[in-house]
Amino acid sequence: MRLDLLAALNAERAARRACVVVTDLASGAQRLVRAAELDAERVQDPLAPAMRSALAEGRSTLVADGSFLAVDVPPPRLLLIGAVHISQALAPMARIAGFDTTILDPRTAFATPQRFPDVPVIAEWPDIALPSYGLDPFTAVAALTHDPKVDDPALEAAVAAGCFYIGALGSRRTHAARLERLAARGFSAEALADIHAPIGLAIGAASPPEIAVAVLAEIIAALRRPALARLKGAAA
Repeated sequence: MRLDLLAALNAERAARRACVVVTDLASGAQRLVRAAELDAERVQDPLAPAMRSALAEGRSTLVADGSFLAVDVPPPRLLLIGAVHISQALAPMARIAGFDTTILDPRTAFATPQRFPDVPVIAEWPDIALPSYGLDPFTAVAALTHDPKVDDPALEAAVAAGCFYIGALGSRRTHAARLERLAARGFSAEALADIHAPIGLAIGAASPPEIAVAVLAEIIAALRRPALARLKGAAA
């Protein structure tokens, strides 16, 4: 790989943007295509459909014209808002499933390394911590504190960033009130529809570990669905 191409690829990786390295196997010629360059309204690339499909699936592939599409998609992250019992069960399971997992909770009595060994813990308010954390379309956010002062700012940031999964703990009544608050902050009904609440798949979960299983399953389902819109957003 040419040094300039490698530098461009590393820059996309550092910015957590999806891209494809296209290699003509006959000539060895290579080029880098960013997800933003695959906008259907303006793209002229004959390999665009194949690249869109490969990006949506997150899989490298060989195409009929003899080109190899090496897909580079950022690894998925999970940000848990709330150092709560559900998070204690969910964080290790999510790490086993391949998610780069972080706990965020401004309540220092709960957000401790002792309660969350081997998981990064940020003991800050979301509005302070999230700009440097850098939410993006390859991040899942689960708001679990039941405290609007903590959950709402995190949900606002997650919706604005286009996170691939956004979930919030609480009953339907609690969520209805939450939606009213977020709508008053200027979010459209369409944008707020992306929030999964009550959080987790409906499997009858009752205990914190069971709820953690339901939440992780819902996150994985969201991650594995074809998501070209998410990829485009990440590259913008």
